[in-house]
Parts: sequence; structure tokens; C-alpha cells
Amino acid sequence: MSCLGSLSNPPTYNWGRDRRPCLPLEELVVYRANVASFTKDRSSGLPDDVAGTFAGMAAKVQHFKSLGVNAVLLEPVFPFDQAKGHYFPYHFFSPANSYSAEGCGASAITAMKDMVKAMHRNGIEVLLEVVFTHTAEGEAECQMISTRGIDSSSYYVSGEIAGCKSGILNCNGPVTQRLILDSLRHWVLDFHVDGFCFINAPFLVRGPRGEYLSRPPLLESIAFDPVLSKTKIIADPWSPLDISNVQFPFPHWKRWAEMNARFSIDVRRFLKGEALVSDLATRLCGSGDLFASRGPAFSFNYVSRNSGLTLVDLVSFSNDDLASESSWNCGEEGPSENSAVLEMRLRQIRNFIFILFVSLGIPVLNMGDECGHSSAGSTSYKERVPINWKGLKTTFVKEVTGFIAFLAAFRSRRGDIFQRREFLKLENINWHGSDLSEPRWEDPSSKFLCMHIIAENDGNKSDSIRGDLYICFNANVESVSATLPVPAEGSVWLRLVDTSLALPGFFGTESNPKRKQVLGCSSYEVKAHSCVLFESTMDLS
Repeated sequence: MSCLGSLSNPPTYNWGRDRRPCLPLEELVVYRANVASFTKDRSSGLPDDVAGTFAGMAAKVQHFKSLGVNAVLLEPVFPFDQAKGHYFPYHFFSPANSYSAEGCGASAITAMKDMVKAMHRNGIEVLLEVVFTHTAEGEAECQMISTRGIDSSSYYVSGEIAGCKSGILNCNGPVTQRLILDSLRHWVLDFHVDGFCFINAPFLVRGPRGEYLSRPPLLESIAFDPVLSKTKIIADPWSPLDISNVQFPFPHWKRWAEMNARFSIDVRRFLKGEALVSDLATRLCGSGDLFASRGPAFSFNYVSRNSGLTLVDLVSFSNDDLASESSWNCGEEGPSENSAVLEMRLRQIRNFIFILFVSLGIPVLNMGDECGHSSAGSTSYKERVPINWKGLKTTFVKEVTGFIAFLAAFRSRRGDIFQRREFLKLENINWHGSDLSEPRWEDPSSKFLCMHIIAENDGNKSDSIRGDLYICFNANVESVSATLPVPAEGSVWLRLVDTSLALPGFFGTESNPKRKQVLGCSSYEVKAHSCVLFESTMDLS
């Protein structure tokens, strides 16, 4: 049996006035989604022939806009092995038939193009996760269903890589490299996609015998290709073959961005009370240890992803089997009716979302985290279930989605800080403990940090827009009294966020009278397991 596909004339398609948003990398707010699971549940309110398809994605475009999302990252859409899952493709040149109403190739092609056009019309870019390191067939002795058996010595790496026997494609060999480049250009030119996220990226730097290459031909070709270099190109260290997720030095030519696994690890450990405050500070500033030669915009930050605990499960489960997830159940394992436990879980969810959006780099939301999606504590990708859209009507979800929208708008308004290609200057950041003293950087018992960002006023924007920021992070089990520095002359501190407060007062908008003025050098009680954001603004009293 072969699943390479067949040659046929693709259906004609009228792109009309489709225009790519061409958003600067630093302005992205990304939402990672699976086409089927996103709308497959009946609660999506879509007709049966639309639910779980590209048309279903397009039907929910207002959901993305309401969150402030301007890019969707789709899990692999190549035809795949149903038993193994989306990350084991048959080939690389067409969308899966199951993502269309009619379930055929021509319908899938048209449906995907319709979806891309609808996203572009609403200012949203479409990025694709792609898997080029292996196919569905796997090891050498299996039946040929794809490239296996055509010319194994050209298509495949000889021997094992890191103990993996699943048949790794020789991506830097001339034959496979040409295949991959042709595939990528096909998706850009024929489907108008805006970029790619390369799964299993560490295997893309391997040579024909599994050796590391300092200048992998494939990655360099993509970085400088006249078509592909104009798209977003992102390396993801996660591997569906051995379920690893290890950050490593990646050759980038200042073109490649990366999914930042260290961000997820360090933020989880801090909010659990286990990380050094220096680890948090590094992630807040754009992970200079990883991206010093590129800039913070090349760091795609995330808290949760499709191959681990969902955000709700991250604060609801912490049994021994989940040690690597750095999760914390907030006092009770699994579902709870304890009001104190539920309140702490809600606070931690707010904290995770808050840190994601006030960190330099690109925030990546995972499908369903905005609406309390749970996999009952399972980290297995295969056990993920479709989103239940009924949750959007609950007070909890309205609060979370409103908070995400607020933070996305805040990042845009304060683009001078959060939408930068370059790192903040050292003189524009001051770090403090509770009393404006030096933080205890290497003290493992220290769980409190304040970040004072001093805005650069160049005369192009009003002082009210370019005010300083003061952000407090408390992972202690008790409150900490934080001293606020003196703001610029004629300014006062305005509290915009306090994740410990009850709805609707825990975050404030321009029209929200619950925003609170706080005097400089006064103390503010930062409650246990909470974060607070202040912005200096002109004193109009």
C-alpha cells in the first residue's frame, strides 16, 4: 500500500483581494489549535458537516479577535496515520481530507484556502506546524506507505538518533531537502500560509549518519530562500518520537525563532515556589541566555502545550507521576468543591496568563486554556478531547477571556516595551525585593520579585502612554508588603492588575473606575500567590 497521494489537477481558486497581514514578528499573539478538536464538539453550535473542519475554524474567527489573537498556529494538517496521530504524516503536499465537509482532496484544498482567506480578511495570520523529520511508516522493516522503499539510503538517516528507531528522514540530504523546500513553497504560494513551526527541530540539524551539523543546509536554505525567508519560521524542540522537549543551541542566521521550552519550565517552577527569582527575571526579559544574538521577538513563550497538562490541569493535579510537569494542585488532587482550593486555582491561572503576557517575547496560548479545557490530568496527546464551548458562558471563562483580551490590548498599547525586536537596555530595568532593596537572586527561599521598567520617552507619544511600569510577583504562601518607588514628577502610580482581587476589580481598563491610584514610596500589600501591575500616569487630581 502507498499513501504518497496521487497527481491531479487542483481545483481552481479565486483568491480575490486576499492580502497577507504581514505582521511584524514582535506584534504576534498566537493561538495554537487542532483543526478537528477546536470545533468538533456539538457545543460549538456548528452544523455537523462544518464542525471539526477548516470551515469550523473560520466560523470562530470572532473568538480569536475577542481574545486579541492575531495569529493561529495549526497542529499538522498533512494527511496522517489515524492510529499514530497528527504528528506522523503520510506526505507533505496536501491537507487531510477529513478537514472538509465532503471528505475529499479537492474539497479539503478549497476549504483550507477559504479558511486562510477568512483569517487574512480579519487581520489574522495562519501558521502551520510541520513535521518533516519522519513519516507514518516508521522503522525499516515496516510496509511501504510513503518514502520508505523508494531509496532508503537517500531519504533516511543511517542508524539510530538518541535511541530513536522510528526511521528519521535525512532532511539535509539533497533529495529530501529538495522535497521539503518544494513542500514549504507550495504551502506559501498555493495556500497563502504565513509561516511554519518545525516540530522535532533538533533532528533537523542532523547529517546522513546522525551527526550534528554546524550549518545544516536545509535550515540555511529556508532562512535565505526568496519565498520562505519572508514568512515566520519557528523551531520547536518538542519531539513526538521520544516525547522530549529540550532546548538546545539552534543555528538561526537571525531568521529562525524558537518555541521557548525554558519559559514554560521556569514560570511553572516559580509559581510553584521552587525556582530562583533570577530564573523568572531571565524569562521576563526575553530569555537573553537563549536569544542574546537575536532579540526577544524570536522567543515564542508558552505555559502549556498540546503534549502536556492543560492550564486548568496544571493547577489541579500534582501526583507523583506528574513531577516533570511542575504542577501544583493548590491543596486537593483533581476536581474540588473546596472554595479555598478553587480560589487558589483561579489565582494561579491568572498568574500564569499574566506572566505570559508581561514577558518580552511572543505569547502563545494553547487551545482551550481560555475556557477551562481539561484532560483530567492526562499528559497524553491522544487523550485530548474536543473543546466544550458551553464553558464560554460561565463566569470563570468570561473572566479569563476578558483578562486575556485586556492583556493583549495592554501589550499593544505598550508596544514600546512588549513589542520590541531588541532587548530593553540595562538602565531601563531596576530589580527590587519588597523594600526596594536588591533581590536575593541566588537564595532559594526568596519567592518575591519586583520589576521596575523605566520607559524611554522620545517625544513621539504622550507621557500617559509611555509611563513607567512596576510589576510585583509573589510566590510566597503569605503576603508581602512592597514599597513602590517614587514616580516621575507630576505622575502617580495606577494599579492596573492585582490577581488576588475578586472580579471585576482584579484588572482595570480605561473605562473601569475600580483602578486605584497609589502614592510613590507607599507600601502595597501583595497577597500570597499573586501578581500586581502598576503604571505611572499623569496626576490629574
